[in-house]
Amino acid sequence: MRIARLRLRDFRSYTAADVRVGPGVTVVHGRNGAGKTNLLEAIYVGCTGASWRTASDRELVRFGADVARVELDTEAEDGAHAFSVGLEPGKRKRLLADGVAVDRLADVATRPLAAVFLPDRLELVKGGPALRRAHVDQVVAALWPARGATRREYGRALAQRNALLARGGPGAEGSLDAWDAELARHGAALMADRSAAVAELAPRFAALAEELGLEGGAELTYRPRVKATDADGFASELRERRARDLERRFTAHGPHRDDLGLARAGRDLRPFGSQGQQRLAVLALLLAEREAIGEVRGTPPVMLLDDAMSELDAGRRERLVARLRGDGGGSAGQSVITTTDLAAVPRADAADTARLAVAEGVVLAEAEANAA
Repeated sequence: MRIARLRLRDFRSYTAADVRVGPGVTVVHGRNGAGKTNLLEAIYVGCTGASWRTASDRELVRFGADVARVELDTEAEDGAHAFSVGLEPGKRKRLLADGVAVDRLADVATRPLAAVFLPDRLELVKGGPALRRAHVDQVVAALWPARGATRREYGRALAQRNALLARGGPGAEGSLDAWDAELARHGAALMADRSAAVAELAPRFAALAEELGLEGGAELTYRPRVKATDADGFASELRERRARDLERRFTAHGPHRDDLGLARAGRDLRPFGSQGQQRLAVLALLLAEREAIGEVRGTPPVMLLDDAMSELDAGRRERLVARLRGDGGGSAGQSVITTTDLAAVPRADAADTARLAVAEGVVLAEAEANAA
């Protein structure tokens, strides 16, 4: 599957745009503030129905407009597909897949998957465990869509158990056995999914990190809070901690406290890695996910890279673009890269690289781009 066309109406800085996306690498170039990131964000919204930058639809609608629309056309082995997202502040999003209204694009099997790198993604290393848990759960859903509901089921069971703990009272402890069993059942499945995903990614992450120049040996590990590996064992751990949970009035133990470890040379990159090393680790992780998902799903996610080249040296830029292009037998797919300088993107002038120039929220024709 690949994205063939993107159409916008009153999205962010764009009054209207109609863009053809290249089958391989597409480079979006222009000055700072021209609307490059907005174009990348629109692709992501079209793929997922949501923005990575904001939860507010008001921010996505062009200033002075009342509604916005994003439309994606895709091409796949089973034919063409169309997806659209209608945004009107204060109202529910209007999501369509092949003309049929849906509640969530994430549940549509034919939609394109997307992975994003932007400077803020360093929080995946620098930030707290919740970011890394949410990320690995997204990878699980992408690798094995049928398992995507496990995290939601665990969340519902956790909320019910916490509500019971918060109420307290003499009847609370007697009712906890049933919720311990329910939480443990979903929790054991969630831990197994996360463990399987990390096992799939870890060797790829190590190899790609080395390829990109993260020296010293990179490691990706799963750090479960629960020691048990099955539901009965997890339920036993919950019972052992029940008195403390009743005192605190919330569940302090379980996979909602898990973490991922990203390390180089045996040292955690969060406290001990430089910003450059953290940047390479995030890129390696996203590329590892892209490769794994591509093998399982048949098509790798489209990679959206915002200002990924600015802090990489020439050699690492070359290796990154070679990987995105599938040179040397790698998994090729679609990639969209933003830059202020075309010269910063290796092979940006190649015949098989698509180029889009933007200026002040307008996608320029090639002749206009050359004049600019």
